[in-house]
Amino acid sequence: MAKQAKARRLAGIEAMAKVRTLRTSPRKLNLVAQSIRGLKVQRALNELEFSHKRIARDVRKALYSAISNAENNHNLDIDNLVVAEAFVGKNLIMKRFHARARGRASRIEKPFSEITIVVREQGEAA
Repeated sequence: MAKQAKARRLAGIEAMAKVRTLRTSPRKLNLVAQSIRGLKVQRALNELEFSHKRIARDVRKALYSAISNAENNHNLDIDNLVVAEAFVGKNLIMKRFHARARGRASRIEKPFSEITIVVREQGEAA
C-alpha cells in the first residue's frame, strides 16, 4: 500500500524553485518578478544584483536555487537557461494593531508572499 507518486508538473527541460514566506506584499514582489520574466538567467541575475528593491536579494537567492536544481537534479546546461516563469502568490497576513485616540485601535496588516521561479533550457541558437 505505497503512496502513489505524483506526476511531474514540469517538462524534462525545466527546473523550479519556490520560496514560501517572503516578508513583503505580493504587489511589490510582482514588480521584481516582472523584471526577470523571459530573460536569460545571467541577465536576470544582473538585473537583480543592481536592483534598488530590497526584496530583489531574496528573489536572487530563489533564482540561484532554481539554477542549482536545474544543474544538479535535472542535468541541464546552465548556460542555456531562461527564466520561463516567475509568478507570485499571497501567503499569510500578520495582524497587528495601532493604538489611536480615544481608546480606539486601527488594524495594521503585514502581508507575506511567495514566489515560484521556473527555468527552462533553450536549444542552441545556430
